[in-house]
Amino acid sequence: MKAFYGDLRTGILGGGQLGRMLIQEAINFNVSVDILDPDPNAPCKDLCNRFVQGSLTDFSTVYNFGKNLDLITIEIEKVNVDALQKLEDEGVLVYPQPRVIRLIQDKGLQKEFFKQNDIPTSPFRLFSSRRHLEAAGVPFPYIQKLRRDGYDGRGVYKVSTAADLKQAFDAPSLVEDWIEFDKEIAVIVARNSKDEIKTFPTVEMEFNPEANLVEFLISPSSLPREVTDRAEALAVKIASDLKITGLLAVEMFLTNDGTILVNELAPRPHNSGHHSIEGNRTSQFAQHLRAIFGLPLGDTACIGNAIMVNLLGEQGFEGLAEYEGLDKILKLDGIYVHLYGKKFTKPFRKMGHVTVIDDDRDNAISKARLIQDTVKVKI
Repeated sequence: MKAFYGDLRTGILGGGQLGRMLIQEAINFNVSVDILDPDPNAPCKDLCNRFVQGSLTDFSTVYNFGKNLDLITIEIEKVNVDALQKLEDEGVLVYPQPRVIRLIQDKGLQKEFFKQNDIPTSPFRLFSSRRHLEAAGVPFPYIQKLRRDGYDGRGVYKVSTAADLKQAFDAPSLVEDWIEFDKEIAVIVARNSKDEIKTFPTVEMEFNPEANLVEFLISPSSLPREVTDRAEALAVKIASDLKITGLLAVEMFLTNDGTILVNELAPRPHNSGHHSIEGNRTSQFAQHLRAIFGLPLGDTACIGNAIMVNLLGEQGFEGLAEYEGLDKILKLDGIYVHLYGKKFTKPFRKMGHVTVIDDDRDNAISKARLIQDTVKVKI
């Protein structure tokens, strides 16, 4: 590989907030980044070395974007894997590897991978259509998930009654038993090409009940060490079994009886790791770059209590974004605001996040709750 700090031609598929924060970290490594994104106003547009507007799922667009690069990574899984595979075959480094992206693009294949590798997960069945699902007579309640293209809460549907079943997805999907869980937790793990693996400390997450996406995160978790050790060991096992190069977010359920079940994987920086920019000795973005550049992985220890609040577009507002209440929260100590450069807001769109750092955990949580109540993204 070329030296990472000057002449390594690097590209990212996707120009959203994850790409933006990767570029901000790449600048510290003296690395210039090219971006491919379909949005002409993508958050990365004015920060990258070269911006190409185009489809992430079109073979020719992805192949032509990458053929003169040395290394490509992703900030979203919905990309053309066949093009990435051809680029890899021709000598371009693609991390995470196309085979990993292909597996994770399909939630059914993810579940089969868990089963084949003895990774605990909720019981599941695969269905080709709504008619197939109706004929199976699966006992209510259960969760239906589209096998492909679901993200940020989309593509997930709870089926509690026969009436709900009539509105179920009519596409290839998986059905999971309804699980009573105590907490949703996550572990981010990194693996480099030298098989060095490190995890970030386990975090606890709260999800917006309407949008089904992360709204509030606490790091480090207050769970017993025995529980977090098991969660982090699971993340290491998955990264090792996948032989992934790069970052992997592992979302899990902690059930009422203390069982840990793996829910889903994301082979990239993730919302459950944004707090690490200020809250850990190495951020998830720096760790991802270290992993794909073949560098030693960084220290992931927590610096202090970190609480992350997502800034989501308010319901009933769609248009040019305004951030109500920012001036009020910036008067507080230990507040770090990250706005994503998105010109337009819409309901539940991720527009930014705020991280609170405080030596006192209760104080940190109180400040974060105040931020939740105070900052509103409107028009």
